[in-house]
Amino acid sequence: MTKKRKRQDDFQKVKLKVGKKKPKLENATATNFKTKTIHLPEQLKEDRILPTNNRKLNIKDLLSQMHHYNAGVKQSALLGLKDLFSQYPFIIDAHLSNILSEVTAVFTDKDANVRLAAVQLLQFLAPKIRAEQISPFFPLVSAHLSSAMTHITEGIQEDSLKVLDILLEQYPALITGRSSILLKNFVELISHQQLSKGLVNRDRSQSWILSVNPNRRLTSQQWRLKVLVRLGKFLQALADGSSRLRESEGLQEQKENPHATSNSIFINWKEHANDQQHIQVYENGGSQPNVSSQFRLRYPVGGLGTVDEGLSSTENLKGFIEIIIPLLIECWIEAVPPQLVASVGNGIEREPLQVMQQVLNIISLLWKLSKQHDETHKL
Repeated sequence: MTKKRKRQDDFQKVKLKVGKKKPKLENATATNFKTKTIHLPEQLKEDRILPTNNRKLNIKDLLSQMHHYNAGVKQSALLGLKDLFSQYPFIIDAHLSNILSEVTAVFTDKDANVRLAAVQLLQFLAPKIRAEQISPFFPLVSAHLSSAMTHITEGIQEDSLKVLDILLEQYPALITGRSSILLKNFVELISHQQLSKGLVNRDRSQSWILSVNPNRRLTSQQWRLKVLVRLGKFLQALADGSSRLRESEGLQEQKENPHATSNSIFINWKEHANDQQHIQVYENGGSQPNVSSQFRLRYPVGGLGTVDEGLSSTENLKGFIEIIIPLLIECWIEAVPPQLVASVGNGIEREPLQVMQQVLNIISLLWKLSKQHDETHKL
């Protein structure tokens, strides 16, 4: 062999076997790619079931934002709902349950702007929702209102009166149907129960005293004036509703039995069950006597789903009068201007006179409610 053949080359060419590809380098970059077509036939189709507002948000998107932790997002959602309902009013009937549950839940929100937006939205919705539509959901609305009226935060209490104004204006019969709860809230807004061992054996009317909160934005007299104005409206709605109910019952009885007299007999069902009282059926001159009785097989619900006698019960009316009258007298004494006592010729502030006027108005309404009861329900 020659010397040249014995010497090996520095760079030898690798000989590949037949049928095998060249191996890829470790640092090689893959430049190939694959593509696939996506067919979306519904992409450009309009969503006719859920219309959107100017921000392209539908009802579900806006209601879901009501649970956001940020107050600005919740306020924007409430404004968006108002915008959406103004453009598409038919959405209100379709989603009434969800709308009321979400809007009323922010009555007790800690942010004042969110509460203001909720009040504005409720004021916009109330004229568009009939009493028959909202009556199944009114216990929920009343519960959130009661929670706001008894809230520990002063701003939430003040905004709850705005909600009460809307409900009294649009749904007086429904809101007065929750009188047993709301009347207690009125008392707690201007007073608190005195917890003292010395008052255990005293009358319960003496355990409530006017409350003073120095941290409130309004003065104590301004705040009491606001509460007394709403209480007067509430009692006026109660009196009007009771008058209409009596008129309708009288017309119905006259229609059913036009020849019967208006004389009434009172039946004590306990005594009657024990054979201690007998009923003269035909003594009133009609084929059927006009029976005036406290007994009811079931109390009229009025579409609210719960039994609530309120001030229609003599015992409840008497108990409320025993609590509220001493507080009204304290408000009157507090509102008497000192210059009126000293000299009648001096100028008198307007605010104390308004408080005194509301005190007289409430006492007059309570007297009217007590007179509307039958003589058998005298206090």
